[in-house]
Amino acid sequence: MWIQVRTMDGKETHRVDSLSKLTKVDELRVKIMELFKVEPERQRLFYRGKQMEDGHTIFDYNVGLNDIVQLLVRQKVAPVDVVKNMDKEAELSDSDSGCGSTQSESDKSSTHGEVEGQTPSTSAQTNTPELIDAEFGFYKINELVDARDLNMGAWFEAQITNVTKTTKTPTADATEAQPSEEEILYHVKYEDYPENGVIPLLTKDVRPRARTLYQWHQLEPGMVVMVNYNPDDPKERGYWYDAEIQKKRETRTLREVYAKIILGDAGDSLNDCRIKYLTEIYKIEDPGSLTDAPAGSESPQKRSNGPECKHCKDDLKKNCRFCNCHICGIKQDPDKQLLCDECDMAYHTYCLNPPLTSIPEDEDWYCPGCRNDASEVVLAGEKLKESKKKAKMASASSSSQRDWGKGMACVGRTKECTIVPSNHYGPIPGVPVGSLWKFRVQVSEAGVHRPHVAGIHGRSNDGAFSLVLAGGYEDDVDDGNEFTYTGSGGRDLSGNKRTAEQSCDQTLTHMNRAVALNCNVPVNDKNGAESKNWKAGKPVRVVRSCKGRKHSKYCPEEGNRYDGIYKVVKYWPAKGKSGFLVWRYLLKRDDDEPAPWTRDGKERIKKLGLTMQYPAGYQKEKENKNEVDEESATPNKAKRKRKSQGSESSKTSPSKTPKKIKVEVFKLSQQQKALIRSDKLNKKLWDEAMESLSLGPKFLNKVEEVFLCICCQEVVFQPITTECQHNVCRECLQRSFKADVYTCPACRHDLGKNYSMDVNKPLQDILNQFFPGYSNGR
Repeated sequence: MWIQVRTMDGKETHRVDSLSKLTKVDELRVKIMELFKVEPERQRLFYRGKQMEDGHTIFDYNVGLNDIVQLLVRQKVAPVDVVKNMDKEAELSDSDSGCGSTQSESDKSSTHGEVEGQTPSTSAQTNTPELIDAEFGFYKINELVDARDLNMGAWFEAQITNVTKTTKTPTADATEAQPSEEEILYHVKYEDYPENGVIPLLTKDVRPRARTLYQWHQLEPGMVVMVNYNPDDPKERGYWYDAEIQKKRETRTLREVYAKIILGDAGDSLNDCRIKYLTEIYKIEDPGSLTDAPAGSESPQKRSNGPECKHCKDDLKKNCRFCNCHICGIKQDPDKQLLCDECDMAYHTYCLNPPLTSIPEDEDWYCPGCRNDASEVVLAGEKLKESKKKAKMASASSSSQRDWGKGMACVGRTKECTIVPSNHYGPIPGVPVGSLWKFRVQVSEAGVHRPHVAGIHGRSNDGAFSLVLAGGYEDDVDDGNEFTYTGSGGRDLSGNKRTAEQSCDQTLTHMNRAVALNCNVPVNDKNGAESKNWKAGKPVRVVRSCKGRKHSKYCPEEGNRYDGIYKVVKYWPAKGKSGFLVWRYLLKRDDDEPAPWTRDGKERIKKLGLTMQYPAGYQKEKENKNEVDEESATPNKAKRKRKSQGSESSKTSPSKTPKKIKVEVFKLSQQQKALIRSDKLNKKLWDEAMESLSLGPKFLNKVEEVFLCICCQEVVFQPITTECQHNVCRECLQRSFKADVYTCPACRHDLGKNYSMDVNKPLQDILNQFFPGYSNGR
């Protein structure tokens, strides 16, 4: 097994070979030190967001074959004596320059001038409600006004707490004159939002409190008034905005006013907004118009804003789990409610389980639904928690010291076949007869036989999809075009065993029944059955492994080979050499492609350029391993190896290069050519794909790459070819539109809300021919 190690900046990458699933992280650090020249104590290793710690194995972190582990190099720590000397020098320099850590008395006594001015005024406001003249400006302290929120542009009821001048430096002529309104700051406090504190505003953002309501006959187009409007939901009550009346309409049963909503002082506006609350249209008071009014006279009526809670509409008689306690919903004891910092829901301390006797002193608090269990969180530098799944594995309770993690059957898949579903019958598109793979896990990745170890892939209620002939039973007979196959079961494979002697009778259940279902005859679990029309049965993909070479000459000498489609002719129970009952099956070949051991089959393999397929990086890892073996060998053996290599190299001239095998061109039928020509919307993409016809079966890989849906990352199904020449699955585009995203997923071209999703039928038909069965389950 091997992995890739890359630095965080991505500038340096090395491959670490000769690993096992049971390799410890500290052992991995030693190997990394040899490649990166970084000491183990300075290495921080990360995999999928987790920091890898010593004492664990790479299996604990689920590191797969050829996966990338990131390396962060720690900075070198300075010696302790050097750090102490640096601290002393820093203290001396601070004291010399007068920048010590203690605050001077003058700093402690100094405060901001504005705060001094605000403090007495605030106390005056709470103690005396009378208006206090600031001797400049339109408004007095404690006067009721409307103040504009600078973010929303809406007007809110507020009260002036202080009046100050701006920090502009006055000229010599203007020192004794009264300041202009542009130089005055009004410090206001919103009545409904005291938590916002005191906010300084300019004169243009403050005006007298609105108190005059307009009657219907007083409204005229062009008037600027203050209305209640909700930009997010115009049918609901919202906040108070300035508005210019655009249209006034009255019928026998209906009155309508349309206005332009003015959103702040920047000039933003909303046109043709229908005003819902026609009896609550206020006159905008002119600045300074109410300066002579005595305190408390003509106190304006409280205006209604939109409800804070959209669920209960602020109805005090209704219980609400959204604006009050999320458990009981009762609107009482707000002083005993806790607000979750994650979901913003309130909870009574006595409604929690277990209940709290007091308010926690922690700054952050999370409800039971949002709180993470601290015992399950793995912080950086901590050991992994025990996994329940891995604790049940046979390797966890085994006392054997054998290193089981070096085999390729343990590395897991690095990719998965998605071109067809896992329950697909028949050949896999793009995998011709005679394809060779070095390891079983590659056969699984190609989709020909999905299980890594099991010899039968199927379902007991559906049928068998593929088989592997690996010489598991000595009494199996393989004649190439037909063979007898023994079912599974009847062995004690407890623990982590892969093979064992037959210890009990087999039954026609599970995988044995799955193979029987492929026979074109009703299932008989007692005596078996034979099909008269066996070619009408379900197809089975057959893979022969090199492990069966000792029993059959038709098995490959190396790796695993796909031999085509077979059908089940009959099945019957019989006693095996072990003396126990086993189920046997007779399968015959039924494939148009020639068998790989025949002359025609061998010629076809050469024409298609089919060679042994290795995992990515396998050959390099093998070369490195051979070099290590040569270095560790005795000098005499190493000399003999070098001599033999020299004699071989002298026989083969370096000037001669191996001839390139000419691969047979992928042949398109007349129907396929016609469908490609009819797909005019994708002409450019088909021209790109047709350039790969000379690559033989790899042409289908190119088609799969070109017509890949950007959303689901699979071959497009029911393709929608957009105006911008991109292909997307109809279901994927519908999901995008459902999320109110009306743009092309590939280039963000605006398609429009009413875009017509017409399926590109020529493209769908040609893809069905190239990849038969790929639409199943989609």
